[in-house]
Amino acid sequence: MAEAVLPRPLLGRLLRAREGGFPYIAATVLALVLVCALLGPWISPHDAGRIALSEAMTPPAWLEGGSMSHVLGTDNLGRDILSRIIAGARVSANVALYAIVLSGFIGAVLGMAAGYFGGVVDALISRLIDVQMSVPSIPLAMLFAAVLPPGEAMVIFIIVLSYWTWYARLVRGEVLSLRERDFVKLAKVAGVGTPTVFYRHLAPNVLNMLLVLATLQFGSVIVFEAGLSFLGLGIQPPNVSWGGMLADGRNFIEVAWWLITMPGLAIMAACLASNLLGDWLRDTLDPVRRQL
Repeated sequence: MAEAVLPRPLLGRLLRAREGGFPYIAATVLALVLVCALLGPWISPHDAGRIALSEAMTPPAWLEGGSMSHVLGTDNLGRDILSRIIAGARVSANVALYAIVLSGFIGAVLGMAAGYFGGVVDALISRLIDVQMSVPSIPLAMLFAAVLPPGEAMVIFIIVLSYWTWYARLVRGEVLSLRERDFVKLAKVAGVGTPTVFYRHLAPNVLNMLLVLATLQFGSVIVFEAGLSFLGLGIQPPNVSWGGMLADGRNFIEVAWWLITMPGLAIMAACLASNLLGDWLRDTLDPVRRQL
């Protein structure tokens, strides 16, 4: 029996990210997340916090009993699922962007300092990285949730505290190689100051790597924030988050599957899209991979 295969155009689109072509689908998904984050209040069909008990548990529009006014259905309080997903995208994108920028900046500075100066500075920063990476993120979040007011600021703080080490380790390894290059040695011989060496010679050479890692971690941060909110340690009501929607809908999974399926699909799509786009950026910005 002949083996079934996908049509070549569809197969090409699905594998395009692996073959080096631009991942249009992944970029479109991330663009939608950012559009929802920026224009959420204007494009949302309903107020995300509007309670209408008479419309509670309305199924999605394509199911019997559904309504086009609530395309993805409503929850147990009659709140529109689509509007809440759009509002949750705003929270997720806001947390992800702030956390990635801050953790990337802190990690890059400490990583460049460790790789460039070496010696005691490198030993201290490396031990700090090892200690931080040995601490599980969820227990750390529980600890800070007990002493800090929950909300976006606390979630961003926990994510930065957990994620800066990835940037620091990668940047340190790259700078250990860069500091032996002729252009860095000539800059030091010419009397160029350390801040200038960092800004002009080291930072541009690690920027591509930071961009790739930030793109890959965009989805990871969204999943982490959703996990904290699901456990009640992150974004608190009345603010909307995808993880909070999962927590609210888990008790109704047998009678209203859409309450957890829709936000779950949003989390999965954002995470998968960031991974595909990050893989493409890595292959595109890495000169060694481009030659393969």
